[in-house]
Amino acid sequence: MGLPPPAPLLLGVLLLQGVLRPLWGDPVFVPSFIRMSSPVVSAFLVGVTENVSLALVRDEAGLLPVPACDMLNNETGDWSLTVTPSANVLEVTVRLKKGPQWCPSSETRSFPESPCVIQTLLVSASHNSSCLAHLLIQAEIYANSSLAHNASENMTVIPNQVYQPLGPCPCNLTAGACDIRCCCDQECSSDLRGLFRESCFTGVFGGDVNPAFDQLCSVQRARQVPDWFPFLCVQSPLANSPFLGHFYHGALSSRQHASFEMYLHTEPKDFSDFGYKQGDPVMTVNKIYFTIPQVSLAGQCVHSAPVAFLQNFDVRCITDLKVYQERDGITNLRIKTGLMGGIITPKVTYEEATDLDKFITSAEILLSDGSAPRNVTVEEHYVFRWNNNTISEINVKIIRAEINAHQEGIMTQRFTVEFLSYNSGNEKKTSGNPGYQVGRPVRALNTDGASNVTTLHLWQPVGKGLCTSATFKPVLFGENTLSGCLLNVGINENCSQLRETASELLNSLIQVTHVAMRGNSDYSDLSDGWLEIIRADAPDTGADLSVSSANGICLDVPSQLSIRILIADAGAVEGVAQQEILGAETRFSSVSWQFQCGLTCDEKANLLPLSVSVQFIKIPAQLPRPLTRFQINFTEYDCNRNEVCWPQLLYPLTQYYHGEPYSQCAAKGLLLLSFPMLAAFLSNPWARVCKAWSSATI
Repeated sequence: MGLPPPAPLLLGVLLLQGVLRPLWGDPVFVPSFIRMSSPVVSAFLVGVTENVSLALVRDEAGLLPVPACDMLNNETGDWSLTVTPSANVLEVTVRLKKGPQWCPSSETRSFPESPCVIQTLLVSASHNSSCLAHLLIQAEIYANSSLAHNASENMTVIPNQVYQPLGPCPCNLTAGACDIRCCCDQECSSDLRGLFRESCFTGVFGGDVNPAFDQLCSVQRARQVPDWFPFLCVQSPLANSPFLGHFYHGALSSRQHASFEMYLHTEPKDFSDFGYKQGDPVMTVNKIYFTIPQVSLAGQCVHSAPVAFLQNFDVRCITDLKVYQERDGITNLRIKTGLMGGIITPKVTYEEATDLDKFITSAEILLSDGSAPRNVTVEEHYVFRWNNNTISEINVKIIRAEINAHQEGIMTQRFTVEFLSYNSGNEKKTSGNPGYQVGRPVRALNTDGASNVTTLHLWQPVGKGLCTSATFKPVLFGENTLSGCLLNVGINENCSQLRETASELLNSLIQVTHVAMRGNSDYSDLSDGWLEIIRADAPDTGADLSVSSANGICLDVPSQLSIRILIADAGAVEGVAQQEILGAETRFSSVSWQFQCGLTCDEKANLLPLSVSVQFIKIPAQLPRPLTRFQINFTEYDCNRNEVCWPQLLYPLTQYYHGEPYSQCAAKGLLLLSFPMLAAFLSNPWARVCKAWSSATI
C-alpha cells in the first residue's frame, strides 16, 4: 500500500522545485503532491502558463512513472486529464473513468480491508519538450467510497417523521463503516456484530425509536399498573407512536451552516412611506438607514448604527486621532418624514469647543512642516420633532474643535438623540407621572436660592481623571452608582486648606436642600411632595489637628460622599407600579492622608482619590407579618424554604386566594373531590369490601 522506494526521493525533489520555482516566475503545481481517496482530484498550475503542454502518465509494474515532456497525452488507461484555463492559472483535473462495477465482488463489503484502486500518477507541464513542473498523485480508493455509492447523483431522502422516525439508528455515526456496539448499523457484518452482540446500545440511541409508551394497554402485562389502568389505557399499534413528530417541526430539507453565521439583510426594509412606528429605523430618500455612532451591548462604538424612531440615547465614543476620519456631511442629507413623498432636510448649526482638555487626552503634537490645522467633531446633538407617526423637524448642533494636523491622542466624542413632540415648548421635564421612572434624573430643589441646581450630581472624569477637569452627570433614579476623581496634593500642603478643598468638591455634588418625592413634583410649591435632605457627619474644615503638614500627613480629610435614598411602591396606575422617594441622606467619610515618597521625596504632587456613591434602598409598603412560633420551630412547613408547600395544598379554597369568587372555587373543589371518591369506589380494595359485606349479610 505504501509508495515504492524511490518515491520519497522524487517527492522531495518535487517539493523543493515547488518552493523555488515561483521565485523566478516559472510555472508550478499547487499543491505538488496529492494523496487521492476519491475518483476526482484537482490542482492549480500557477505562474507563466502560456504555451504550456500537460501530459498524464501512470506507474507500470510497481515502478514510478517516467515524466513525458515530449508528448501531449490527456488520457492513460483508466484516467483522464482535463484543463480549465483562467487568468495566469490553469485548473488541472484528474478523473477515474471506471464505474463501481470495476471493483471485485470480494472487495464490495461494507467494511473493506484494502483499497480497491492503488496507483501512482504523474502530471507533467512542459514547453518545447522541456519539463517545467510535475504533479505527483498517489491514488488509494476504497470500494465503499463516493465512487461505489455514487452519492453525487442520488439525493438523500429524508423521511417524514410524522409517519416514521427521522433516524431509525441514532448510534450509526460513521458513514461507510461499522460502529462498535451499534447493533442496528446495517454496515456491520454478522461476524463483526457477533463480537459485541451482548453489549449493544439500548434505548432510543440503540435503535429502539418506537418504544412502548406508558399509556399503551399492552404494557399492563409487563409492568405493575394501578387497578383503574384498563379504564384509561390506549389501544394503539406501535407504529402510531406519540414520539413521532415530537422532535422537529417545519421544513424537511437539511441545511448545514456555521454556528457563528450572521444573517444580514442585503437591502434595508423601508416601510416609512406608511408612517414610522416606535423602534423603526429612520430612512433617507436613498432607502438607506440614517446612522449615528452608538454603543453596542459589548461596549464598543458602532459607527453605522441606525437611529430608531422615538428612542433617545446619549453615548460617548473613544477614538484615536491617528485613525480618525470625519463623517459624511449631514447638510445635504434628506430624510423621509413618514408620509408618502415627504422629505425633510436637517437644520445644522455649528459651534466651537472651548476646552479641548475635556475631549482630548494623552495629547502629543509631532514635529510638523507648517501644514494647516484640521477640524474634528467632538459632539453632535440631534433633536427630532415628531407628530403622530411622522417627523416634522430635525435640528442638529455640531460642536467642532480645531487641532494641529499632526496631533495625536485619544478623543472622546458625544452623540445624543432626543425626540420631542411637535407642540412641546420650553416646559420643564419631569421624571415620571406621578411616580419616578427608572433611569430618569432625581429631581432636587435648593431653597436657599444660591443656585438653580435641579438635581443631584455625580462626577464624570475625563482625561487624566482630575477633579479640576471632571464634568457632572445627574443621579438617575433606581441606579446604584459609584464615581470619583483625583485631587493633586503637594508634600507641603496645608491640612486645613486640603480639608476645605476636598469638602468643597464633595459639596458641589449636593448643592440642593430638598428632593422630590414624586417624578412630577412642582418646583414652585414646596408642599408638593418635597423632602428635606438629611445631612449626617458634615466635615469640620476649620479645626486644625495636632499633626502638622510639614511631615506630609493630614488627618480627617473628607474623601467619600455617600448618598442613600429610600424608595417604595406607592400604588399603581393602569397596572404600572408607581415608585416614590421616602427620604434622602448624605454622609461624609474621612481618611488620613500621607504623602507617598519613593527613594526620595520630590516636589511632585501626589493624588488623593475622592469618591461618591449612590445607593437606592427599597423598603416594603407595609411591614411583613411576624412569624408565628409554629413557623419558627417547624421550618419544614415553611413555603419559602422548601420546594413542597403543604399549607398551600388547598390554596384556592383559602381566604388568601382572590383570583375567582369563593362560590366558584368551592364548586370546582367539590368537583375535583368527586374524582378521587370515584376512583376509590372502583378500586380493588373497595370491591373486596363490598364482596365481604355481601357474604356477611347472606
